[in-house]
Amino acid sequence: MLLNVHIKNLALIDDANVDFGDNLNILTGETGAGKSIIIGALKIGMGGKLAKDLPREPEKEALCQLLFSIEDQQVWAQLEALDIPKSEENELIITRRIVNGRTINTINDESVTAAKLKSVSALLVDMHAQHEQQILLKKAEHQKILDKYGKHTIEPVKLKFQEAYRKYNEILTELKSIEMDESERARKTEFIQYEIAEIETAKLHIGEDEELEKLYHKMVHSRDIMESASLVYGITGYEDNRSAGNEIGRALVSLKSIKELDSELSDIYSQLETVDAMLNDFNMTLKEYTQSMEFDEAQFQETESRLNTINDIKGKYGKTIEDVFSCLEKMKDEYDKLTEYDEYIAKLKSECSLAYSALMKCAEALTKERKKQAKSLCSQVREALKELSFMEVSFDMIFDTFDSCTSSGMDDCYFVISTNIGEKPRPLYDVASGGELSRVMLAIKSCMAGEDNIDTLIFDEIDVGISGRAAQKVAEKLAVIARAHQVISITHLPQIAAMADNHYLIEKNAVNNKTVTNITKLDEEGQIAEIARLLGGASVTDTVINNAREMKDMAEQTKINHNEIIE
Repeated sequence: MLLNVHIKNLALIDDANVDFGDNLNILTGETGAGKSIIIGALKIGMGGKLAKDLPREPEKEALCQLLFSIEDQQVWAQLEALDIPKSEENELIITRRIVNGRTINTINDESVTAAKLKSVSALLVDMHAQHEQQILLKKAEHQKILDKYGKHTIEPVKLKFQEAYRKYNEILTELKSIEMDESERARKTEFIQYEIAEIETAKLHIGEDEELEKLYHKMVHSRDIMESASLVYGITGYEDNRSAGNEIGRALVSLKSIKELDSELSDIYSQLETVDAMLNDFNMTLKEYTQSMEFDEAQFQETESRLNTINDIKGKYGKTIEDVFSCLEKMKDEYDKLTEYDEYIAKLKSECSLAYSALMKCAEALTKERKKQAKSLCSQVREALKELSFMEVSFDMIFDTFDSCTSSGMDDCYFVISTNIGEKPRPLYDVASGGELSRVMLAIKSCMAGEDNIDTLIFDEIDVGISGRAAQKVAEKLAVIARAHQVISITHLPQIAAMADNHYLIEKNAVNNKTVTNITKLDEEGQIAEIARLLGGASVTDTVINNAREMKDMAEQTKINHNEIIE
């Protein structure tokens, strides 16, 4: 459940804190007061686009923060799959900041990408944005609605279909890529044979290139190495009277003659002996190294030639010798296919036929499950529509078949509706008016809400194009949905406002020569006054106030009656 929204320095909002409650939360206010800004802020918090010019004062930080309480352990499991750990308080805080033109996203103080923020929000909130009912006018969206409704049973079947679709297309692509005439196949076979021979003739060994590179580098720099090594050997050795080895030898002779005179000198003499031994070992090692650096021209040419061969092969077939060997295996495999072309084509065609049969079987299973779920969904939507003043409504889903498979199956399915007796059902995207679309979308949302564990539903002006009895029925439907879910809705209609369990007034005022939007939670008298404004417009008389009070009382009684029926 969404507990709190904190908005700061966004558009007309200077600093606003809104605590939302259980059940039905209604937001009302004059046109232009900033209701859309509140919904916009919620969209931003859920990962929506955040324009850089949105901050009211660009030099200050802009903030949108959403606080959720999550009791459903299944939701926490889904969040943990997204690397969002469960908190001890069962709370989750989404924060989006704009600082110096940069957007910073965090969940429970851990930085996240906007993409992850959207994935997390999708588990917590289902938002019906203004004019979203227009998606019902897009035929392709109808299948998405069905698949979402029946996801628990449709998704496993759909995944099997998609795997069969992938395998079939993989084989089909290979079959198309290898089909060629006799002359083309002969040219390709000869060329691959040449490439295989080129690699095998080189007789490469893994790691050989690295060893040769080291040796070649040593050879190229051998003169510089020998000069420096010889100089060091002369300085540290025993051949020159002033070399370190000879000087240490003379020092040992001097110490030996006096070490018996003082016991401390014996330790010093031993240390110098150790130095002399270490220097001797060093010189022997250095001498062996310089001897190993003696290369003849033939050895240099051989190393250089071998390196050129290896690098030429790597330049053609891979960055490393391992890559070259991998390429060799692929070429051998392709060579075998080409030399046994007829047999391989026959094998591929057989596999393609089997894969297609498996694909069709999966497609049929997917269609069967979709039809099963469509029957359930349409039945529920029909009942919901009747509750929304569609008295003689017919609502079904038609299943046609595409000529070929797509990644979603072969089903070309769409909703059809009839709202009058004797009227033939027609595609929903052809016949519904704006007000009808709003109610159809609400009916669908109410059915979907019962099939998932999303706790918070947001409706941005679900009342577009309706009034009178239809408005009352929409209000009652929202109240019914709000028994099991937290519902947040913006409305212009008094019937819906009267159903509020929590009612918020959005006002625009001038403060210190600035226009700001404020949000206030209304008490009972405040709610009646706001309902009266919605009823009476500019002129709110005592009669209108009494009508508003009666409407609120009737709404409360309606909710009580609905609860008694459920119990």
